[in-house]
Amino acid sequence: MQTDLWRQLQSVATLLQAVRGGSSATAALGKLAPESRPGVQALSFTVLRFLGRAQALRQLLASKTPPPAADALLCTALALAWQDQGAPYEAFTLVNQTVEAAKRGASTQAQAGFINACLRRFLREREALVASTQTQAQALWNHPLWWIDRLRKDWPDCWQDILAANNVAAPMTLRVNLRKTSVASFLQTLATAGMPAWAAGQAGVILRQAQPVQALPGFAEGLFSVQDLAGQMAASSLLSGLSGSGRLRVLDACAAPGGKTAHLLEIADCELTALDIDPLRCESIHQNLQRLSLQARVLAADAGAVHSWWDGQAFDAILLDAPCTASGIVRRHPDVRWLRRPSDIAQLSAIQARLLKALWPTLKPGGRLLYSTCSVFRAEGEDQVQTFLANNTAAALLPSAGHLLPSLHSDQTAVPDNQHREHDGFYYALLQKRLA
Repeated sequence: MQTDLWRQLQSVATLLQAVRGGSSATAALGKLAPESRPGVQALSFTVLRFLGRAQALRQLLASKTPPPAADALLCTALALAWQDQGAPYEAFTLVNQTVEAAKRGASTQAQAGFINACLRRFLREREALVASTQTQAQALWNHPLWWIDRLRKDWPDCWQDILAANNVAAPMTLRVNLRKTSVASFLQTLATAGMPAWAAGQAGVILRQAQPVQALPGFAEGLFSVQDLAGQMAASSLLSGLSGSGRLRVLDACAAPGGKTAHLLEIADCELTALDIDPLRCESIHQNLQRLSLQARVLAADAGAVHSWWDGQAFDAILLDAPCTASGIVRRHPDVRWLRRPSDIAQLSAIQARLLKALWPTLKPGGRLLYSTCSVFRAEGEDQVQTFLANNTAAALLPSAGHLLPSLHSDQTAVPDNQHREHDGFYYALLQKRLA
């Protein structure tokens, strides 16, 4: 166990360095051997959820920032050992194995003594050191200060709930393919396999304990897809009650990896075009559709460069799941908060506005466009849509979900059909083009 642990700690520290350098945790995990990935992911996600606290503690232990590799290893240990409750290993074990990792690492060997001294002091003075960081917002909430300030401004009544929810691991949520089975039948299949779960929403199932997706019964047969309950709202929000002469023409403008594309096809017989700017990500759309026995026209194209892909025939419905900060899915991707910069919001808001403006002319009069982002920042949600409406008199806002906020409490805004309150942060605005 201990030999494996020091190796894991080295890998977690390497991942943390990659995130600090601007790479996603997903990309860093993809470089690991498959057999080591689950253990490293579990530890690294814990580190990323408590990185604010770890950085504050490191500053108390060493006022001068150590070299990057040593700092990443030191912060890894502090994030895992700063509290007993929920710690993956006993603090002394973590410290011993971190020092061992430092001694065996080419980039940390020279700092092994320094790391050892810092961590031994931490063990002696842990209670006092932790208490002295309690007044630091970044340590208390484990988010960058600019992120905390933005949430305070956007959501003055519930910003603490959002931050607290972000630091709790999300459950594994599935969307049942109702073309192939029912929720009740699939729940029975899971129960027979010893995987208890419960229903939520129209087609959602929440597992009591996360499992490797390939290990779930029915994956190869296309009985389900992994998708958060908030994401499951997109297809029905766009298509519910929409009718037209003949088969609906539908566009999924930023489609990869294809979860919402598949859901649209599962609930409606339609002629669907799916776009993504990245050819490699388009391949993931193809793979998902093939597994689910669904078909769509998939194009590698910039949705905003309409002239490069549009045939001139207007769409009945458009889903614009626009690029965004991903600030609403931090509980699933805890690296996002450390990857983003304050300037990203303005840059991504400009892309969202460009896509809305470019796609609007491709929509039929009477047609609908569902604008969505997996963000809790108003600049990427309500503010974006209000600006669009102010400049487009032909657009009308239909009843839609608006901002959905992750929360640990039952007294905040909830998805109406999700009483379990297990959803990510999202924004939905359903826009209709007025008839001429």
